[in-house]
Amino acid sequence: QVQLVESGGGLVQPGGSLRLSCAASGSIFSINVMGWYRQAPGKERELVAAATSGGSTNYADSVKGRFTISRDGAKNMVYLQMNNLKPEDTAVYYCNAEGVLTIFSGSYLGYWGQGTQVTVSS
Repeated sequence: QVQLVESGGGLVQPGGSLRLSCAASGSIFSINVMGWYRQAPGKERELVAAATSGGSTNYADSVKGRFTISRDGAKNMVYLQMNNLKPEDTAVYYCNAEGVLTIFSGSYLGYWGQGTQVTVSS
């Protein structure tokens, strides 16, 4: 089976930076899309950023120009560099992988990480 593990969350002041990491482990052959979602208290889960294996990326309007998503295909990892953080960025951030093909399955499956807390506060 495939597991996603996030790291890098924490408490930062407004204007600060954090770098989130997500490692996908298992007998993985390929991952079509890796991305980051977030969910703040009382709000719906929203897509923050996503990246395809072909190099395409997309971002939520609220984070464009501040966040950067990147992938390391050889290590099955995805990163989210978050700069100029704002209090409204406070949320639990979840790593997501879609279109995951393992060496033991011919099916493309999706997976979620456990989430990591990001708190932006003075």
